[in-house]
Amino acid sequence: MLSHGARLPAVRKIAVLRANGIGDFIFALPALEALRAAYPHAEITLLGQAWHAGLLNGRPGPVDRVIVTPPSRGVNEGPDGPPVEDPAELERFFAAMRRERFDLALQLHGGGRYSNPFVLRLGARLTAGTRTPDAAQLDRWIPYVYFQNETLRWLEVVALVGAPPVGLEPRLWLTEADHAEVRAALPEDGSMLVALHPGAGAAMRRWPVERFAQLGDALAAQGATVVVTGARADEQPLVAGVVAAMRYPAHNLWGRLSLGGLAALFACSHVVISNDSGPLHLAITVGAPTVGIYWGPNVINAAPATRARHRPVIGWRLSCPHCGRHRLHAACDHDVSFVAEVPVAEVLAAARELLETARLRAPAQSAGQERG
Repeated sequence: MLSHGARLPAVRKIAVLRANGIGDFIFALPALEALRAAYPHAEITLLGQAWHAGLLNGRPGPVDRVIVTPPSRGVNEGPDGPPVEDPAELERFFAAMRRERFDLALQLHGGGRYSNPFVLRLGARLTAGTRTPDAAQLDRWIPYVYFQNETLRWLEVVALVGAPPVGLEPRLWLTEADHAEVRAALPEDGSMLVALHPGAGAAMRRWPVERFAQLGDALAAQGATVVVTGARADEQPLVAGVVAAMRYPAHNLWGRLSLGGLAALFACSHVVISNDSGPLHLAITVGAPTVGIYWGPNVINAAPATRARHRPVIGWRLSCPHCGRHRLHAACDHDVSFVAEVPVAEVLAAARELLETARLRAPAQSAGQERG
């Protein structure tokens, strides 16, 4: 009987379930690299969403291929809530997965209430993941406790199958096509490049547009070229609002770059200033210096572990500014910012500190080019 932590022999195929957002995937990258190091000859298949395939197909890294999962409650959900499941489509999917004859199936997708039964239906020789008390039990598991650094959580899971950490920082390799997108969207002029990202998946994590504009003006006054980024449809007004509110000119790059192109832009940036969002974590993967604006409790789960290049700036409001309800104890329906009170001066000081550091080291572009 193999013990927890023992490496499984004769592993040819590994399935990893991680079918959620950009930041969620990035948190799991060190775990995927640990798997690749522990099982160098195995094929690693990510069971994800369509955007994973668009980003990862043909890109160097620990994932060999992506299989897009069908709409499934608690696993592959769209932005508008629980999906409409097609039982026949799901059955065809699981039949195809059983034919793959995976040796390992890893659940890196939450507490397991929905994802553990999903993984068990893959028919793998051995399963591992996290588990809340109401979730089905896998062969090897650790308890899912919400407040835990996400990168460390998934490193703990892969350690259950004999894959110790090989690094804590997530990495994404860039391609020439990524760099070409940036050259087409933003001709290089030799100035400091500052990227602002005012979007976030939830309003409570969004710093106000006018504060991003004040910050952009302060940095543009020092000679920086300011770009404002966004990808999702709901980020268009945020990006346009920042650009319109600034006194200095700024480049509106909403919708002009793919995820790979956005990563290459961040790799070229001397500092990226962003709400806690997928693009912030994308910037971290390519070595960009970052100032992240976080709601206090989210620092535990989502902030980077190191500080040489990264400065979390934290909003400590815990009660809803509209109804006063304590958000750690109960949810409310008010779509308001919990980080609005973070001072511009604090974010600006962190950005200037990183810019000064950038002046003393090799140009930021080299970090991206080395990964190209």
